[in-house]
Amino acid sequence: MKDFCGLISIVGRPNVGKSTLLNRLIEQKVSITSRKSQTTRNNILGIKTKDNHQMVFIDTPGVHINASKVMNKVLNQSALGAIEDADLIIFMLQRNKINTLDELILERLKGVETKKICVINKLDQVASINSLLPVIEKLRSENDFAEIIPVSAKTGKNINELENMICQNLPENNHLYDSETKFLAKESFMISEIIREKIIRFLGEELPHETYVQLQKLEDKENIINIDAEIIVARESQKGIVVGKNGAKLKKIGEKARIDLEKFFNKKVFLKTWVKTKKNWNNDSDFISSLGIGSLYD
Repeated sequence: MKDFCGLISIVGRPNVGKSTLLNRLIEQKVSITSRKSQTTRNNILGIKTKDNHQMVFIDTPGVHINASKVMNKVLNQSALGAIEDADLIIFMLQRNKINTLDELILERLKGVETKKICVINKLDQVASINSLLPVIEKLRSENDFAEIIPVSAKTGKNINELENMICQNLPENNHLYDSETKFLAKESFMISEIIREKIIRFLGEELPHETYVQLQKLEDKENIINIDAEIIVARESQKGIVVGKNGAKLKKIGEKARIDLEKFFNKKVFLKTWVKTKKNWNNDSDFISSLGIGSLYD
């Protein structure tokens, strides 16, 4: 029996559900999700093996139309660079909306010979499939997609059909990883991402996007894992937002992160967090490079 394997790039503007789709396809949480933009900072490899087909996914940061800060430029380079590396591209948009940024990405894709599948996400928010027909026709007539499929990454609607489409468009190749492997991110990276997800979820509109989580200690003992994590912000005023009144917000972030970490490790976790200011870190290209933001691995 022949084997099929390919690198699959998931691209699209921020908040169309790329991370949710990856997590749904892999059937395990490998990328953080939030309604806030710029939650995915590193191209994360998620792997799904189905019989003789192996899908190796790159989940990219959302492309930003005005990349003013150094970090946003790095994220854009990372996202658009993933297009060049892929054997198959999944372009995502949501419902029946094609905005300026969608058009920008579609224009970039027109110059790429790689096979492409268009995924229209958030089908669960559409009253009737008929309302999608005009946008499907526009996408089909103006682009060269091998397939166009509406899905709901949230509920799983049409995900099996999408998976079959992906398998049908994979090149013939030996598998790169064993069938049990689902992700390649280092433990330290996954811990940082779990904590950062809680920051994003619990700070709401007060969220300082200019945050990064850096591990200071990871100690795996027989009955417990001890983790020290430093939350870095770009301005002193953001420190109080993360900490909250009498430390309430930081405590909540830590409690919720610990629950997810214990599920991840299947072991008791002691988590200690604190907040540190590094002025304008998100405009410091050397510091961003040292953190590995935008790289394929942590």
